[in-house]
Amino acid sequence: MSADVAERIRLRLIDAFAPDELDIRDDSALHAGHAGARSGGGHYDLRIVANAFAGRGTVARHRMIYEALGDMMKKDIHALAIKAMTADEATQATHP
Repeated sequence: MSADVAERIRLRLIDAFAPDELDIRDDSALHAGHAGARSGGGHYDLRIVANAFAGRGTVARHRMIYEALGDMMKKDIHALAIKAMTADEATQATHP
């Protein structure tokens, strides 16, 4: 089921942000037995590079992502680690 959730996350984020880069890692297996895992919500790690984040702070970027994921945040996703940046920021992070 978590592969399906990851694909739905991917499709929603592509639709909302047309990202240059998008990496979603399912960390749910690392949290087996955790209360969130028992209720069916998965744990995901997200790295997204999109110019839609230009001029926005970290909290605003996270809110944009939560909005794009909508109801998935209430039932399919228990925890989401987010690294959201613009293409320029991603380049700077790779080549300081």
